[in-house]
Amino acid sequence: MINTVVLMGRLTYDPELRTTPNGVSVIQFQVACDRNFQRAGEERKADFIDVTAWRQTAEFVSRYFRKGSMIAVEGSIQTDNYTDRDGNKRKTVQVVANNVSFCGSKAESNTASNPVYNQPAPSYASADNSDFEEIIDDDDDLPF
Repeated sequence: MINTVVLMGRLTYDPELRTTPNGVSVIQFQVACDRNFQRAGEERKADFIDVTAWRQTAEFVSRYFRKGSMIAVEGSIQTDNYTDRDGNKRKTVQVVANNVSFCGSKAESNTASNPVYNQPAPSYASADNSDFEEIIDDDDDLPF
């Protein structure tokens, strides 16, 4: 059976890292994903999807993502049934993240709160072209 989900969207709030009594890192966040279809004259609709990440993935999200950050999530859907205080049966649906990736540009992120983007860009030296020979455009002598 297959249970795989891939999402790309923006975080709706700052995720907050927690730990279980056994010391396992866990984080919950919500991703807003625009719908593909938009009726003429209507505002585009979005789905707000709850996501949970565990261990190193949770720590990665906590360190590098904030409200409004563009995020890509790969995981699986998990459902739970429960009864609320009033005796009504309820169902929750969430994505349990296996992998999380950056998908926004550096310019989109808040550089003041993200130490990764406060580092200077690497500089690259020009390549040495001395071992290349210029080909004179003479169609008769080309080797191909």
